[in-house]
Amino acid sequence: MPYGNCTQGNSNTEPFIAGHNMILAHAKAVQIYHTKYQKEQKGIIGMVVQTSWFEPISDSIADKKAAERAQSFYSNWILDPVVYGKYPEEMVKLLGSALPRFLSSELKSLKNYKSDFLGINHYTSYFVQDCLVSACNSGDGASKSEGLALKLDRKGNVTIGELTDVGWQHIHPEGFRKMLNYLKDRYRNIPMFITENGFGDLQKPNTTVKELLHDTKRIQYLSGYLDALKSAIRDGVNVKGYFAWSLLDNFEWFFGYTVRFGLFHVDYKTLKRTPKKSASWYKNFIKQHVN
Repeated sequence: MPYGNCTQGNSNTEPFIAGHNMILAHAKAVQIYHTKYQKEQKGIIGMVVQTSWFEPISDSIADKKAAERAQSFYSNWILDPVVYGKYPEEMVKLLGSALPRFLSSELKSLKNYKSDFLGINHYTSYFVQDCLVSACNSGDGASKSEGLALKLDRKGNVTIGELTDVGWQHIHPEGFRKMLNYLKDRYRNIPMFITENGFGDLQKPNTTVKELLHDTKRIQYLSGYLDALKSAIRDGVNVKGYFAWSLLDNFEWFFGYTVRFGLFHVDYKTLKRTPKKSASWYKNFIKQHVN
């Protein structure tokens, strides 16, 4: 399961302990699969994390370092141990003893049982402002446990891509390309699968089914992000697969049934499924690119 942003709004050590245990559990799962099942099944096993692209809000060294801290506290704190057996330097420096340590036996397990691939969930981008050496407002990312890197959707009147009715989601395809290249460079171009990428429609009280089925904004989003993915592959990023989120409208973690990501509309009373305009678009996109 994605664990990239579990530190949000929490200043104690519990999220880091939970993440630490999950990293060790992943190594154990890899060990079991590699030693008992992989030879016969010829499958692969990997870790899935949530990612976002973080763009420094200015060219200052402080904001550039804040953007790197944002990456480390959001995704790298899971990926670095899975790939390299250690936590990011930015986390170690800032958190000190609050960050769990790996025992020698655990380090050996991490070294010997690594992911065959990285699963990447990606939806959006943010501007990031330094809160370590600069005065900073409170907000998402501004706490010590989040890296003292404030996440913003705009700098002045300039937004990070097109803002949407889903407050955390901003349409910023170039951030997707940058994110994939960042992962390529940081993790030795390990094979990647895009395990989630999609657009959420916020269903308001007056939203009609006709409006939900005519989901041109989702088509715009998918088209832009798939173009960015193609560009990243041309850059040399080792992407092996892509999964649009999601086939069906469903229950979302924080938003319940009020945000719809599906290519197919679901009537939650009757469970009737109706293809949206994006479903036809995606079908034709795949058909055009099958070779």
